[in-house]
Amino acid sequence: MNGYQRIDAMLSGGPVDRLPLMPITMMFAADQIGVPYGEYARDHRKLVEGQLATAERFDFDYVSCISDPAREAADCGATVQYFPNQPPAVDEVNALLVDKAKLGRLEMPDPLGGGRMHDRVQAAAGLSEAVAGERMVEGWIEGPVAEAADLRGINRLMTDFFDDPAFVRDLFEFTLALGVRFARAQQEAGVQLMGVGDAAASLVGPQIYEEFVLPYEKRLVHALHELGLRVRLHICGNIGRILAPIGTLGCEMVDLDSMVSLAAARAKLGPDVVLAGNLDPVRALRDGTPESVREALAQCHAEVGPRYIIAAGCEVPRDTPPENVHAMAEFARTALG
Repeated sequence: MNGYQRIDAMLSGGPVDRLPLMPITMMFAADQIGVPYGEYARDHRKLVEGQLATAERFDFDYVSCISDPAREAADCGATVQYFPNQPPAVDEVNALLVDKAKLGRLEMPDPLGGGRMHDRVQAAAGLSEAVAGERMVEGWIEGPVAEAADLRGINRLMTDFFDDPAFVRDLFEFTLALGVRFARAQQEAGVQLMGVGDAAASLVGPQIYEEFVLPYEKRLVHALHELGLRVRLHICGNIGRILAPIGTLGCEMVDLDSMVSLAAARAKLGPDVVLAGNLDPVRALRDGTPESVREALAQCHAEVGPRYIIAAGCEVPRDTPPENVHAMAEFARTALG
């Protein structure tokens, strides 16, 4: 099996020759080609080069368009801060929707309009052409809560749940439509799997998640499936309290951060969802040894069972020793589903 076939089989519930390897790499990938991260995140050609070099060097089964969460917000008109060798960041103090009334006048940006979303679409096209069915190509969008937080500011959004729930739902309608539009452009450029980053969802409790977030994430997953995409949900942080409703979303793949119990996740998400993670990116991966990395992955595999994809709990840190990433690949080559 090649990487594309291996991931496709795993997500389809079929047999695999070994476990797929799909760690998230961003700054680590830029460092592999000696490019400052500011350039990697703003030039699709550098991103494509970095992803291809990393996948080839470490035998990954996929490549990804992920870089930072500020693409959609930037094209909406948000103020984004750029740094030479760090990820771009939304200026939350001066967020685009400090004035809530601006939402009603906010225009939906065109993913092919020459902005930062367009750059990601170009990355999707470049990666799709380069791997040609040998590796899975993953696109990336922000989920409803994460994008709402980028546009409104995370602290304001958290109080809006209580102070102005109608505004929150209007904002989620906008971010949902934006996400689907961006996903469609990436799908048309060749991606087969859509990563959905909704990190801010880990900050709300079960009641708010089920009342506000769950309906929009469900609609998003349904829309992505309608486009013919598989869905990888990535929520940084401890989502232990909302695992059960996440299990109703219908995602083919759910990433788990290092503080989430894999055994509990398997029990609450059911036997069919493919789980990825949750190797501690810092303590286990960056600060570990090849032997300890393999031992930790063996424990993850034992807790999750056969429906498992090898990954860290979040991004591979940029200063991770290469031999530790090679150890992930070595474990994958010997681990049967």
